Amino acid sequence: MNILQQLQERYILEFSNNVPFGEFLFNILTVAVLVSLLRLYYIRFGSAASNRRRFANNFLPLALGTLLIIIIVKSSIALSLGLVGALSIVRYRAAIKDPEELTFLFLAIGLGLAGGANQPILAIVAFALIMALLFLHKTLTGRGIARQEGKMFINITTDQEDLEAIAAILAKHLTFVELKRLDTLEKGLDLSFLCRADSLEALSRLRGELSQLSAATRLSIVDQPELFV
Repeated sequence: MNILQQLQERYILEFSNNVPFGEFLFNILTVAVLVSLLRLYYIRFGSAASNRRRFANNFLPLALGTLLIIIIVKSSIALSLGLVGALSIVRYRAAIKDPEELTFLFLAIGLGLAGGANQPILAIVAFALIMALLFLHKTLTGRGIARQEGKMFINITTDQEDLEAIAAILAKHLTFVELKRLDTLEKGLDLSFLCRADSLEALSRLRGELSQLSAATRLSIVDQPELFV
């Protein structure tokens, strides 16, 4: 029992000397709140075509993991050198499909760094200014406010190669059309569009006209309620 008490007192004292528990708890809560707000902003105003809600779920563990690493290594040069060696072995190969995703990951890491460096006030002020500037930019560029309904991802696989004709058909029946991806096949094209439609009748007319291009034309429509176009 005495050994357990000695070990407990030793590690609690060591932790308290390196990181005061009150500051540690405040930093974690501050980072968690700020990252939660960052997640909501990304889901609401992000423009990536992927599932933003699912991707944004990574922000909190990323920020808190960064905070923990900084707290551990900032008091020891040996630990920081060991971390550099460990990270040189581990290879991260997560596919980042949109530069915007990488930008928000860096923001989450920045919040974690600020919390780990015991700079919660700096994190709060910087986060407020960054979010205000991002929102202002979205508003001025006309992408801050968007309608909630009718947003979708349309994939067209066809043996036709006239991209302008296909785009003209989409523009005829849809209120918003933006080409996101083009792949050339051995014969024809594989196209992905970000679109918005006002009604099911418009989609039905679109399907009918596209089917007249050729018998090999295939249409796939995926509802994306989180997209803002």
